[in-house]
Amino acid sequence: MKKFKFFTVCIVLLSAIFINACDGLGSGSPSSSKKSFNYDLRGTWVSNEQGIYSGSLKIDTDTITIDGYEEDWRTLVGDDRKRPFKDYPKRVPLKGYSEEGKIFIEYGGTVQDGIPYTYTETGTYQNKYKLLEFNFGGRKEILQMAVNF
Repeated sequence: MKKFKFFTVCIVLLSAIFINACDGLGSGSPSSSKKSFNYDLRGTWVSNEQGIYSGSLKIDTDTITIDGYEEDWRTLVGDDRKRPFKDYPKRVPLKGYSEEGKIFIEYGGTVQDGIPYTYTETGTYQNKYKLLEFNFGGRKEILQMAVNF
């Protein structure tokens, strides 16, 4: 009888650990209401080319942190509609998720309109490039996955 109780306790503990480690039902489960960013989008993205605007995105499971893209003397004479992520605070993790080719960011207690993106993966195994492309006011913003060596 003691072996049966010990076995039962072990199964219950292992199940609890497994469920906790797998984030409950999991973000991909139809029964789960938790939304997250697509796995391919997770990481740090930096401007592919330095221009008037430059910045970076850090995308985790369910947060996005925007850095850069501030106004300066060069952007004040330009079209502010072309400044990427202009309506969001910088260097603050914001809740968000991706769905059907759009990134949704929660700000001010509401989920903002989705920002369309195109994800591209190209190159060989040794020289693989991951690109994330947005369009802001008719201006393309291309970010590249940052690689740590």
